[in-house]
Amino acid sequence: MKSIHFSAIKRYLLLWATQSLSALGSGMTSYALVLWLYEKTGSALQTALLSVCSYAPYVVMSIFAGALSDRWNKKRTMLLCDLFAALCTIAVLALIKTDTLSMWHLYLLNAVSGLMNTVGQPAAETAATMLVPKEYYQQTSGLRGLSQSLNTILTPILAAALFSLVGIEAVIAADLFTFAVAFITLWAFIPIPEPKAYSEKPDGILRSAKEALRFIRDKRLILYLILFLGCINLTASMYEAVLPALILSKQNAAVLGAINASAGVAALIGSAVAVILPAPRNRVAVICLSLLISMGTENLLLAFSGEPVVWCIGAVLGWLPIPIMNANMDVIFRTLIPPDMQGRVWACRNTLQFCTIPAGLILGGVLTDAVFEPFVSGQNNAVLSTLFGEGKGSGAAMLFFIIGVVGVLTAVIFSVILKKYRFSEK
Repeated sequence: MKSIHFSAIKRYLLLWATQSLSALGSGMTSYALVLWLYEKTGSALQTALLSVCSYAPYVVMSIFAGALSDRWNKKRTMLLCDLFAALCTIAVLALIKTDTLSMWHLYLLNAVSGLMNTVGQPAAETAATMLVPKEYYQQTSGLRGLSQSLNTILTPILAAALFSLVGIEAVIAADLFTFAVAFITLWAFIPIPEPKAYSEKPDGILRSAKEALRFIRDKRLILYLILFLGCINLTASMYEAVLPALILSKQNAAVLGAINASAGVAALIGSAVAVILPAPRNRVAVICLSLLISMGTENLLLAFSGEPVVWCIGAVLGWLPIPIMNANMDVIFRTLIPPDMQGRVWACRNTLQFCTIPAGLILGGVLTDAVFEPFVSGQNNAVLSTLFGEGKGSGAAMLFFIIGVVGVLTAVIFSVILKKYRFSEK
């Protein structure tokens, strides 16, 4: 294991700590707004649209936002995007205090916040590259995974507690406090160097976006990794859509919470492991193996078992390798993509890699309700009953088996495709 000299990355550590704190506050507000809206409407669809409004700008506008991010000063971009997002939160608080908050307000403000994140995220990725020496890419990626996993665990706990005990105003106040800490720290204490090409005359936005797409096309390793993750995201988002149908049909919300908590803890442990692991001989092989393990364990244990303990074990096995995969992917991208192009390429990657998620969510729901549940319940088949159980939820279990098989085949196929692309810094 390579020891970390904290003095070499002290500015990055300060940025990481404060931005992670701010992300926790933002996540708490998003969670509390879902609770607030569901209390007001009782509609799962209307609350789900909050996520859609936040996510849509990220997918649709990323390519162009990345081009802008490469043209603009990274620190100013991050500060302005964070400020606009905070102003949206303040607007929500004002509307709540005046009792005039409506659904369309939330949808509009979530869309604006999502757009700010679309522009700010590529700038933040490039800033991380400029603050971190190359030999620490894996460790700092592990740290980001660590904070994201911890936030995933803490967000619903803290948000629900504050929302229930004090009200949504307290959640928003906590969010604004964490924003202020991160904003002042970045503005006053963290200088971020610009890539060398920043001072050059920029091309038009469309030409810059096309240049990023050409770069991805010509760098076949990056292209294949993006396509690989796009395919995996399709099956993973189907998992997200089917999981509640399986668990709530056979058990209850407490079991679903235990499974999600097991996944969060596993991701937290995996992130810590990614920080301390030495650089592997072949990062591409680690990525393929991680996804093969993830796809081939949790989905099949969910399919063939009805025991909550086994489901939780499956969640641990499925999520433990993901941060390790992300850390190795991050090293490859940061090493192969020139810093002055990272905003554009990262944004294009986001669009190509994440556009399959909405399709997977819709496909998972439709296949569960309209195909597999009716199919299994309409069969008086002893084999199906033995494999997937009986009654409601057995169709979802069968679909998990299909998801697992597709995920494993995807990992195997791309392992063959990527076999010649050995990547190692050694």
